[in-house]
Amino acid sequence: MEGPEVGALIQEARESIEAARNYRNELQQRMGALALARTQIKESAAQTCHALRQHFIDLKASITKLLDERQETLIQEVSAIEQDNIKPLDDCQKLLEQGVNTADDLLKEGEMAVSGIAGNNENLYNFTNKALHNQLDSLPEVPSLVEVPCLSAQLDDIFLPLVRDLICKLGSVASRPPVQMEELIERPGAILVRWCKCDDDFVAQDYRLQYRKNTGSHYEDVYVGSESEFLVLQIDPHVDYQFRVCARGDGRQEWSPWSVPQTGCTTLVPHEWSPGYDGYSLSSRRNIALRNDCVSHGALYSKAATYLPGQTLTFRCCLCEWKRNDQPAPPCFPWMPHHLRHGDHDLGTSQQQRGPPPKTESNNQFQQPGSGV
Repeated sequence: MEGPEVGALIQEARESIEAARNYRNELQQRMGALALARTQIKESAAQTCHALRQHFIDLKASITKLLDERQETLIQEVSAIEQDNIKPLDDCQKLLEQGVNTADDLLKEGEMAVSGIAGNNENLYNFTNKALHNQLDSLPEVPSLVEVPCLSAQLDDIFLPLVRDLICKLGSVASRPPVQMEELIERPGAILVRWCKCDDDFVAQDYRLQYRKNTGSHYEDVYVGSESEFLVLQIDPHVDYQFRVCARGDGRQEWSPWSVPQTGCTTLVPHEWSPGYDGYSLSSRRNIALRNDCVSHGALYSKAATYLPGQTLTFRCCLCEWKRNDQPAPPCFPWMPHHLRHGDHDLGTSQQQRGPPPKTESNNQFQQPGSGV
């Protein structure tokens, strides 16, 4: 075999080796992704089982507490009815016992008077008068059994079937949440978050977006509304943020399960106006420039070129005027938006979170270093 053929074979072998190496790397990356998917399934299944067990433990405790409270309420009602209706019977019992004692005393006196010494009519006379005054023919009225309460409890058999039907419909298990993160787009000092529905049968009324700065902190609500995207401001550059979203179905109060968290960051620093220009004073974040009483007002420049080509810049101007310093200024004139080819900035107001408003004309000036407008 000649030299050129050997060289060609060696080159082909090297290419095959490189292809095999790349193929192995791709497979290993996919194995890593597969391991993450397996971990997500197992961890989410374990978390779901724990949530189900804890929910039903709490539910059982709550139901048991409610049943115990209802049982105690009914028992107290029985006791109240018993006490209210026993008291008249107790009073009647005392009256009867008093009558029996009186009758016993009369019996003893009568027997002694009858069996006394012959000719002693005084005892008989006293006994007869005493018997007449005791009204031995007057008997207290005793209520019949139909006139007194006969307590009972009415327990509907329909309760258990109703509870059984409700329990059978309690909760559900879904393999995926109804809404997922779609994309995270970096913006200067911000991240545009978009999400979408995964379940066509799910009718979303509101969405709830949360984020956190790192995995060790707690999630915070950043948006609740009906839109499917939101511009999250005050994002530190080159710092990872985690985002998650859930939804609330139409006519429901509870929120759906959270989406799979997505991590995003922005490499674009937030916009700042350059300080030191006559006629302007800047806010603490330097994203708002306010005109002062200086006669001359030059062009206002941004501190750095923080916007990428193709992005839309919107800055707004609020004009105010007043004659005396001791009087409040009148309301601002309507917003005056301007559209350029980069990002979002403001003159006299804070940064927008939504898309640009309709185009209007204005004489305000904005320039980025290296590109005049």
